[in-house]
Formats: sequence, structure tokens, C-alpha cells
Amino acid sequence: MTDPLQDRLRAEVAGLMPRALDELRALVALRSVADAQVEDPRELELAARWVRDALAAEGLEARFARTPDGTDAVIATYDGPPDSPRVLLYAHYDVQPAHAEEWTSDPWDLTERDGRHYGRGAADCKGNILAHLTALRACRALSGDGYPCSLTVVVEGSEEQGTGGLEDCVRDHPEEFAAEVVIIGDVGNIAVGVPTLTVALRGMADTIVRVRTGSGQLHSGAFGGAAPDALAALIAMLASLRDADGNTTIDGLAADGVWEGTQYDEETFRADAGILPGVRRIGSGTISDHLWARPAVTVLGIDAPAVIGSVPSVQPAAAARVSLRVPPGQDPGQAQEALVEHLRGAAPWGVHVEFERVGLGRPFAARQDTRAFELLAGAMADAFDAPTQTSGQGGSIPLTAALADAHPEASIVLVGVAEPASRMHAEDESVHPDEISHLALAEALFLHRLAAHAD
Repeated sequence: MTDPLQDRLRAEVAGLMPRALDELRALVALRSVADAQVEDPRELELAARWVRDALAAEGLEARFARTPDGTDAVIATYDGPPDSPRVLLYAHYDVQPAHAEEWTSDPWDLTERDGRHYGRGAADCKGNILAHLTALRACRALSGDGYPCSLTVVVEGSEEQGTGGLEDCVRDHPEEFAAEVVIIGDVGNIAVGVPTLTVALRGMADTIVRVRTGSGQLHSGAFGGAAPDALAALIAMLASLRDADGNTTIDGLAADGVWEGTQYDEETFRADAGILPGVRRIGSGTISDHLWARPAVTVLGIDAPAVIGSVPSVQPAAAARVSLRVPPGQDPGQAQEALVEHLRGAAPWGVHVEFERVGLGRPFAARQDTRAFELLAGAMADAFDAPTQTSGQGGSIPLTAALADAHPEASIVLVGVAEPASRMHAEDESVHPDEISHLALAEALFLHRLAAHAD
């Protein structure tokens, strides 16, 4: 039996997709990196204005909210019928930097190749903005003007920088973010066409470690072999963070969690991650265990002489930025301290070690026992015409934990237009347009079904 509402919304979304892709092209063209050292800040301002104006054009009261880190979040609201539930839709308009020389096509010019659309932010997260807008437009087309539910749409401008601006706003003004249901549009599906609800996020605990051994460089021929090498010491310290199989081995930090949801197939993971033939993936548990249920340590960068131009010297100083991803159930602050103490204990030869704690983000686990979760899972399945899966996300979205703290009664879940082929944060980021249309249809269906259930 066909569902007339579903059929009408599907037709509306299909008719809106050419506009959505044109607008995605316009939004991708704005180089909205929230770092004045990388891109002109006016690009970020233009993106914020684009989002505000687009939401205002759809009948929402849209305004800027300046966050403590100096960026503008867009907050738009709509009051639906009396006693109707409120749904908060989230996305962000800032993006990661893009180095054009590493891309096949211009990262700031949305380019179609083989059915995918390439450009910085196409999947993370401007494609989600267009999915939200398309869902709202489809709902509005059916009603003639309004929406079946009350709405709050929040689109921030510094998520990629991890500066915590919007989290501070949630803590200071929780009433502005109150909603029965929160849909975070900043993740994606486990594969193209596979509807996925993300129910767990790892938190993060970043630390910079600096090692010093002397007052200046020493000639390696005259002093090497007896003079302590700061870079060698740092390498030894970093190597102690994993065992021979690649498992995270930080003293005092459990690394044996097990993921109970949908499993990530080994061969699919190898293909998605681009692992070279003959190279083993690391860790002794399942892929899902390591991505979503266990802590993971990554060296993000090292301050050391470059190979080109290097000289025969013993290095007196070296530094590294170490990222620790923390699964639900572990406290990121305690995990960060465990990381610091482990590295301190692993430092050889009495070298001088200093630490700078540069970022914390709490993990999150979604409630899966709510009526809203059930309705959203059903809407996703109907929109994609496939069973809905549950997955975790190895990345961190600190705002999610802040919203859960402010409104513990809310049903919070994560969705998005990305999938493994999207290459978020990497060169040649892309989005499959079907992911935008399917997610837009799912959200539109969900808003109508949630309102009907409330009645």
C-alpha cells in the first residue's frame, strides 16, 4: 500500500533537487574556513549571511548569535501549532582548509564527476544544510506556508576549529536550544543508499608534548651517540602509545570495549580507508570496536627538521600534537591526564618534557528507546527504501554532549549526507546527490509523522 504523504513529499524533494545543487555550488564557493590565517574572514561572514537569508526566506525568524570565539551562529525559529513538538536541526557552515594543488578539481567550485559532486564542504557540512533546507521546503509546499512542528535550526560557524563557541552558548542560554528532538546533521551513512542513525560519538583529548635536551643543535659527527637527541626521545615516547598490533596502550586507560551495533565489514573498511595491498589494518578487535568503542591515539603533527634542507645535527628540541579519541563511558579529562602521565613516564634519559592541553570534547551515546527515535528510523527506511542501520562515529562533535547535558530529556540522534567515499577533511571531498535527497525526504517525513503522533 502506498503512502500518499510519502509520495507527495518524494515528488516535492525531487523537484527541489536542481535548486539544492545550485545552492550547494554557491555555498561551496564561499571559502568559509574559521581561521583568519588561512582564509579571508569575510568569506565566513558571507556564508553566515547566506544561511541566515535562506532560512528567513522559508518563513523562519533567523538571526545571528555571536559565539565567544568570535564567529556567528545562525539561529532560526518557527512556532508551529499549539502544543506541537519542537525539533532542532543542526549543521555548520564552516569547513576545513583546502589546498588546491592536492585536488583533482578546484575545491571551491562544485564539480560533477561520475555522479558525485566534488568540493570542500560538499559533504561536511554544507550538503547537510541543503538537506535541511530541502526538507523544510518540501514540508512548506504541502502546507502552503507553515510547518507541522515547531522548529529551531542552528547552523554554527566554527565547528571544524573545535573552539567550543556554540557549546558555551548552550551552557549559558539552554532555553534557546530546548527541543523534544535534536537532529544533528554532521555525520553520514555507512554506505551510499544505506540509511544510518549514528548513536555514539567518541570524544577527544588533544595534547601537545614538547621535549628539550640542550641549548642548541650539535654536530652529529662530533656529538652524536652520546648527546641525547630530543627527536629520538620523542619518537620513543610516541611509539609507546601502541603495542605491536597497533592497539592503544596508554597506562590507566581501558582499551577493550566492544561495539554491539552494525559491524563495519573488513574488506569494505580496507577499500574505504585506501589501505595498500599487503598492509595490515591495526588493532586486535573488530573494525567497529576500534572505531566506535575504544580509545584511539593519533599523532597529528611533529615539529622536526624537514628532510629537504636537513643538516647533520643532533636535535635539542622536538614537539608533537597527539590526538586521543575517547569512546562513550570514558571521561576525556581523565583520559587526557592518563595520556600526559604515560608520555611523561615514557620519556627516556631524563629529557625535559612540557605538556599543553589543547582540546577536550565529551563522548556521546544516544537514547534508542524513544518514540522519536523509532519514528526517525522508520522515516529513514522509507526514504531510502532500505532498512535503517545504527552506527558509531569515530569523530567528535562536542556540541552533542553539551546539548545532552542541557536537555537530558531530549531525543538526540545524528544523521548526514556523508559516507566513506565522501573523504571528509581530505582532498577531493564529495557528496552523492542521492544522499541529500534521501535525507531531505526522511526529515520531511519525520516532521509530519512526529506531529501526527503528538496529536
